[in-house]
Amino acid sequence: MGPSPRSLELFYDVLSPYSWLGFEVLCRYQNIWNIKLQLRPTYIAGVMQDSGNKPPVLIPRKAHYMQKDLKHLKKHFQIPLRYPKDFNLVILQKGSLSAMRFLTALSMEHPESLEKASRELWMRVWSRDEDIVEPQSILAAAQKAGLSAEIAQGLLEKSSTAQVKDQLKKTTEAACKYGAFGLPITVAHIDGQTHMLFGSDRMELLAYLLGEKWMGPVPPALNAKL
Repeated sequence: MGPSPRSLELFYDVLSPYSWLGFEVLCRYQNIWNIKLQLRPTYIAGVMQDSGNKPPVLIPRKAHYMQKDLKHLKKHFQIPLRYPKDFNLVILQKGSLSAMRFLTALSMEHPESLEKASRELWMRVWSRDEDIVEPQSILAAAQKAGLSAEIAQGLLEKSSTAQVKDQLKKTTEAACKYGAFGLPITVAHIDGQTHMLFGSDRMELLAYLLGEKWMGPVPPALNAKL
């Protein structure tokens, strides 16, 4: 028997395109590296408020840089990223609270579907410029992820309960306690030590800490399939 897998927690919000990048990389490597990946749906607005940080759209130079940055990263990570036409509406007005509550309910009831449902919500908002907060939008993403209409509706109803709201709040608070000031953050538990890494551009450093090989955002074995 080999060594036990190291535990990684990925705290993310589907409103964050950088969270999508980090999510896809870790999902690609979860069967290559000796890791156990735990997806932790988190509310980015809560992290921002707790840390005193601001979304890039509120800082003109950051907003301008972000558009160019994501164009390059789309190709580098081979992820179908597309900037929303009305960025302010998507980020500042609509947000992601209902989507993240749904993913929290899903993580509690059907964690095996969390990866696919998260990806479908990212595809809606960050690839097809579609809504992710209206009930019908969330249900559409859930069903595309393979959930039955009955299960998806039940999860949507549960997402407004105190139990789910409290769980999302606890996860967000956990991210803040680790030192998060934005998302994504990856928390690696290695040999009794905890390492918090911010962003989607620290994967090479993560590989170093894990003692694993970094082969770029698209590992060769996966690249051959794309």
